[in-house]
Amino acid sequence: MRTRYSEDQQAVAEAFGDLFAREATPEAVRAAEAGCGFDRGLWSKLAAAGAPGMAVPVEHGGGGASLVDLAVVAFEWGRRIAPVPLVEHAVTARLLASLAESGAVDTALAGAVAGGEPIATLTLRPAGPDGAAPLVPAGAVADVVAGLRGDALVVGRDEPSGVARPNTAGLPLADRDLSDAGILATGEVARGAFDDALTEWKALMAVAYAGLTREVLAMGVAYVKQRHQFGVPVGSFQAVQHGLADAATRAEGARLLAFRAACAVDAVTDGAARLASMALLFGAESARFAADRVLQYHGGYGYSAEYDVQLYYRRAAAWLLQLGEPAAEIARLAEADLGPKRPKAA
Repeated sequence: MRTRYSEDQQAVAEAFGDLFAREATPEAVRAAEAGCGFDRGLWSKLAAAGAPGMAVPVEHGGGGASLVDLAVVAFEWGRRIAPVPLVEHAVTARLLASLAESGAVDTALAGAVAGGEPIATLTLRPAGPDGAAPLVPAGAVADVVAGLRGDALVVGRDEPSGVARPNTAGLPLADRDLSDAGILATGEVARGAFDDALTEWKALMAVAYAGLTREVLAMGVAYVKQRHQFGVPVGSFQAVQHGLADAATRAEGARLLAFRAACAVDAVTDGAARLASMALLFGAESARFAADRVLQYHGGYGYSAEYDVQLYYRRAAAWLLQLGEPAAEIARLAEADLGPKRPKAA
């Protein structure tokens, strides 16, 4: 695994870093929250830059880049907590392209999704017996929704409501009805394709968490340098220095693990799914720790809507919850390593 970007990846990071810094400002994030958590103008610019389908094969309308290259963009997306469904759309575009090769998906649809319109997303939780998929990421804005319904992998296409379920991070979450969605695959093929897409989502979100953590730490360092108490900068207090040092150590570990997971998923190596889950869980924990420290060092201002740290604090807490209860993901990892939990003796 490379620990540094290649020259091409560095150029990608700079280009998209500039785009997100310019277009996904804290003011833009707040404006998106006032709606349903989505910035249509930013999405159009991102689609024009080729990001939504950059990791889709060229023959299916994409850019032919690797998942690791896409992770470079996801890192910058996470740094700016940009209000667009980049990760959900990108993994769904790759899923549809892979199924198009077997004829299960119309190539025209796969190509259109790779281009960024229509917007597509993946249900992280299976649909219920009534066909309703709960709390779908980007469900309020996505035109195409892929997910599991029973033992079938399905894709539905209909007009999104544009209304999000209230949530901590102001994300465009919404329930979606997949009862009439078309079947793409069934049985083990369906489960395998969905699990692959879900693993990619976990790896990319782990990288996005690393980006969020880096930015909130930079925000905290800048603040404690300029805020004074007792005639000295807050950053001169040893307790503050220790807290930021602990957060920075975790942040670097989370970044390395996230990119290692992305490399493993990209190379389809054994244990890639396990690494992706570990990276996501540790990335989320590291981001929450850093955001909590930085918010505390802002004092009462940290809880004020006028200060940007609260935007990061809320997303650090909420991104992982799109997957469900974190304890369930930890339990799945434990069972994979140690075997099923034994019942208590009578």
